Amino acid sequence: MNYTHESVLLQECIEGLQIKENGIYVDGTLGGAGHSMEIVKRLSEKGMLIGIDQDLQALDNAKDKLQAFEQNVQLVHNNFKNIHEVLEALGVNEIDGMLLDLGVSSHQLDTVERGFSYMQDTELDMRMDTSAVLTAKTVVNQYSEEELHRIIKEYGEENWAKRIASFIVEERKEKEITRSEELVRIIKRAIPKKARNTGPHPAKRTFQAIRIEVNNELGIIEDTIKAILPYLKTEGRLAIITFHSLEDRIVKNTYKELANSCICPKEFPICTCDKRSEIKIITRKPILPSQDELENNPRSRSAKLRIMEKR
Repeated sequence: MNYTHESVLLQECIEGLQIKENGIYVDGTLGGAGHSMEIVKRLSEKGMLIGIDQDLQALDNAKDKLQAFEQNVQLVHNNFKNIHEVLEALGVNEIDGMLLDLGVSSHQLDTVERGFSYMQDTELDMRMDTSAVLTAKTVVNQYSEEELHRIIKEYGEENWAKRIASFIVEERKEKEITRSEELVRIIKRAIPKKARNTGPHPAKRTFQAIRIEVNNELGIIEDTIKAILPYLKTEGRLAIITFHSLEDRIVKNTYKELANSCICPKEFPICTCDKRSEIKIITRKPILPSQDELENNPRSRSAKLRIMEKR
């Protein structure tokens, strides 16, 4: 299958990273390699691109797509949360910039057997790394009602989370829930008809929540940002694209914490913490897709780009 993926906020990311031709850059979410291609095209023979992805299909595609630049490219099967492990293995001590695109790729959504989509019937899976143990089927059939309620409410921001969790638990008493179509039917039964007829697809938020849980998408963001910082050169940049409010809030607050030069309580008359600002926030407000991009790629509609620079 062809690996199709429309890179979101492509030019905005490239401009924001301020690519240096001899620099070392990391694409922590290689995906369709669109961002990586634009980075590597700007590098001299001394520059390097390190592409990381936990999806083996993405790595195979990137190897073909970036073949003309193979002398500049190192591809690694890993998760960006293990940035220390990746760079240490490559003998890299400093980088000039890094990009993280936290969205699910179009290829993953459109590959039926990967089980990400609520629009097509397939076995419940949702693993970005197909070698991982935890799947959507495990979450749906083995998590307690309280755990299901929590993740659907927290990660999906779903108003009907309690009813959906209850309906899932009742259904699985009869038989194991193994197919996406089965889960969609349960969700639709749990959400009152009037609510189903407004807003996005009724299963969208629940599927998002389960995907986030399966891949621990939120748990690794803050730790990864802080793990990247020691490797960034002075004036090196980190660009992160998020696709929902929970991710964006974590990125925004972590940047703010790192940029803050004082963490003393407000009532202290003078600063005693000796904390120094570690970064400069380049994007006080997130960069959003242009109208043209929204028309050409509707999946970009919730994307937000935030960039920081190491002091």
